[in-house]
Amino acid sequence: MAYTRSDPATRRSMNALTTGMARLTVTFRVSARRSEELIAALRFLMASTRTQPGCVGCDVWKDIDSSVRYREEWASEADLRERVRSDRFTSLLSVIDSVEEQPIVQFDFVTSRRGLDYVADVRAGVSDPLNP
Repeated sequence: MAYTRSDPATRRSMNALTTGMARLTVTFRVSARRSEELIAALRFLMASTRTQPGCVGCDVWKDIDSSVRYREEWASEADLRERVRSDRFTSLLSVIDSVEEQPIVQFDFVTSRRGLDYVADVRAGVSDPLNP
């Protein structure tokens, strides 16, 4: 499916970048047996997370090495901040605390996006291709 600027998903994504999209990623290193329980718990949490204002995506998956990855994407850092302050986030913290090995918790803040014009700028020797 091709997306155009008029698609709601594209508009949300483009608006998120102008305000600074934010992402939470949690990587769990668990046994194959434990991974299925963990995925079920995270899927349960995802249902309510996806309905929160500012949430633009929420996913969970198992990597080939049996690591479980959970990701939330928010339209802005302010939306993510509200999420972290919420009572519902406490449920995610409980899941994080339930595993034996401390998971990797990472917050990423994205403020720009470029396409092939970035490749052109880099190859043309533009000294600061993120701010042409």
